[in-house]
Amino acid sequence: MSDPVLTEEAQRFAAEVARLGAGLTSPVLAVSGGPDSMAMLTLAQESLGTGFTVASVDHRLRPEAAGESAMVAAHCATFGIRHATLAPTEPITGASIQAQARTVRYALLADHARAIGAGCVLTAHHADDQAETFLMRAARGSGLAGLAGVRARTEVAGIPVIRPLLDWRRAELRAIVRRAEVPFFDDPSNHDDRHDRTRFRRLLGANEWLGTPNLARAAAALAEADADVRAAVEWLWADRAKVAAGEVRLTVGDVPRELLRRMVRRAIGVVRDAVTEAARDGAEPDAVAAIEGDWSAAVNIERLLDALIAGKRATQAGVIASPRAGVWRFRPAPPRRSVYIRPARTH
Repeated sequence: MSDPVLTEEAQRFAAEVARLGAGLTSPVLAVSGGPDSMAMLTLAQESLGTGFTVASVDHRLRPEAAGESAMVAAHCATFGIRHATLAPTEPITGASIQAQARTVRYALLADHARAIGAGCVLTAHHADDQAETFLMRAARGSGLAGLAGVRARTEVAGIPVIRPLLDWRRAELRAIVRRAEVPFFDDPSNHDDRHDRTRFRRLLGANEWLGTPNLARAAAALAEADADVRAAVEWLWADRAKVAAGEVRLTVGDVPRELLRRMVRRAIGVVRDAVTEAARDGAEPDAVAAIEGDWSAAVNIERLLDALIAGKRATQAGVIASPRAGVWRFRPAPPRRSVYIRPARTH
């Protein structure tokens, strides 16, 4: 007999999936084996029937991950749910391992969803994740887009990603798996203070007055505002941007700074993409990588904006921007000239 409380929660879950995933069918649930994603799987079992599949990602960063994926696979097999374990073909190395792992994870999930004809990917991000993200980004001085946090619906490589648990608390989800006696693993990295998220999670846990639900709601409100700003930028770009031969010309007029900021970033991206595409033709991989560079060089464009507003030319991320009569022109910066120094004569 179904737990009546769980049934009520399953209805709540199904309603949010229907709202966020309107018109989408056959979702893939991203299930790591942690309590949050196992709670999502439990809710989906009750509310979505057999119309979904499950995928686990083994980043090959922890030896325990293979066992966790196997546990999820065994649990799915018990209920006749299709399951796949996804893993990167190349090791994840270098700085910012968590960020790289996140990029790899979403790429694998999107590719898998496309391969099996799934309509979307579901992840188990919840209100506590949202509050942690909000505080982390506020501490870094993020703007509107960053403070908007985790989006309820987004897109990765052409595949919709929806997050139906953003109004749920971590404790609610853990209670579901315990009550339903569903197996789960606790990721040890969630308790590692070397990670920023762990420290902010501890801060929120020790200071309930910070109001996790309110922080999550603030992020949701900012996400709505960010969507409105994005729509305004799209309209302005269509009306005021001229793209030709790898160059961009923006008629700026009296556009507010935030909209200018986003249009300039987009212009830089368009020019850089054109340069990179041209360089790919017969270029060595190392040469292409050098041209692509680090996109972070174009993220903070405040000095560039200040210069353009003041009527001065400036260069950033390999793009030169020139203002003239209300039009800002963006084009590839010329290559740096090497300076030949004549060696001193020896007698």
